[in-house]
Amino acid sequence: MLSWEYPPRIVGGISPHVYELSQKLAARGIEVHVVTKATPLAPDEETEPSGVQIHRVHLEKEPDNFVHEIQLLNKATDLRCRQLLEEWREEGKPTIFHAHDWLSLDSARSLKYEYQLPMIATVHATEQGRNQGIHNDLQRYIHEAEYWLTYEAWRVIVCTQYMKDEVNRYFNCPGDKVDIIYNGVDAKKFRFEWSDEERSAWRGKLALPNEKIVMYVGRFVREKGIHVLLNAASVVLANEPNTKFVIVGGGNRESLEKFVRWYGLTDKVLFTGFMANRSLHQLYRCADVAVFPSLYEPFGIVALEGMAAGAAVIASDAGGLKEVVLHEETGLTHWAGNPESLAWAILHALRNPEKTEAFKKAANKRLDTEFDWGLIADQTIAVYDRVWNEFLGSYWADRTLWPISEGARERAELLRVKDKAKTGAYVARPMPNIAVPNVKLPADEALHPGKKPQDELEEDLALFKESDRS
Repeated sequence: MLSWEYPPRIVGGISPHVYELSQKLAARGIEVHVVTKATPLAPDEETEPSGVQIHRVHLEKEPDNFVHEIQLLNKATDLRCRQLLEEWREEGKPTIFHAHDWLSLDSARSLKYEYQLPMIATVHATEQGRNQGIHNDLQRYIHEAEYWLTYEAWRVIVCTQYMKDEVNRYFNCPGDKVDIIYNGVDAKKFRFEWSDEERSAWRGKLALPNEKIVMYVGRFVREKGIHVLLNAASVVLANEPNTKFVIVGGGNRESLEKFVRWYGLTDKVLFTGFMANRSLHQLYRCADVAVFPSLYEPFGIVALEGMAAGAAVIASDAGGLKEVVLHEETGLTHWAGNPESLAWAILHALRNPEKTEAFKKAANKRLDTEFDWGLIADQTIAVYDRVWNEFLGSYWADRTLWPISEGARERAELLRVKDKAKTGAYVARPMPNIAVPNVKLPADEALHPGKKPQDELEEDLALFKESDRS
């Protein structure tokens, strides 16, 4: 697996997805190697208790901007993958490259053509969908990379029917090339033993005893719709004044806090900053309602987390969310971008506890079937098996460097792949014609402004691994 992020490095949803999927694949006998970006919080080479082998690579120099960073990462990924492939090549075990999003395109594509082995791609989101169009050269560069990712892949995996329609519409990717495999959630992490006294103590830190808690978890970016929630808050409070809005997330919230002050909601809106692991899970368990008002959402794992924790879930009808949250069955949905519709949904949930209890039970039942990581791993293995069998029956098998057809060793010697495993052979795609904005990510120690200091991050990492073992 090629992924630009993997725990403890968590920038977005790719990291937990690759982690959970790789763990279940390993449990089913698949030998999984994840090549990802290095972080000071974890070793460069690591074999996890599950058997998943992690290879964290370093950039050869400080990048100039975000695109340059991704190019350097692909260069380092290409070299590490070549080293691994040369260790295994003589054995000839079935081997597939699984690239996660456009960030891994260049290295996966170069390896695919050099070794003549199949490549699979998971598209987690699209630039055009995220920005509701392509508006500048940087977005055009990413959009083009996403096109080539779907073109080069033997098969494409997406998380919802909505995303299948999107890759077909934006990239002309044939429908029969795309497999829908949902994301999942490890519900056990949210179903820990917790006494009423502990829960009351936690709630006391967030709200008054008579207040209902409406929580939001997400990044402070427009696509997540936090501004829709804050606009709906005054309508909710006018009808149910004993309500507290708890906003969880890292990032620049200065403008949001200014809006809250201007609206006179300071005592009713609490910004907690970034939260993770047990503390976040406890907050989910405290909430009466969990709201996810996204304007664009390919899937929405946070909605699954809310369901797993036993909160009444409200989500917008944007993107794949309406496939995750079934209106009036497992939760409530509202019209995306519409504060009045969101206010109605929150009030409906707060005023109809019997209904919301029924939603919670139905949501829990669905979590253990359609959104179980074991099932997701089985579906992924079925794609791997299909691709490998199709590969064996294609002309690619006659040209591969893998020892499954005559002349493989001679072809490998002709291409000097052993030498390239020492020096690399990566060629970057051209940069956009105009200067790329400097959107370089912060250091790994502070991926989220206001996040915990180094010692607490290491403590969180320990908890993360402990929860996985348990």
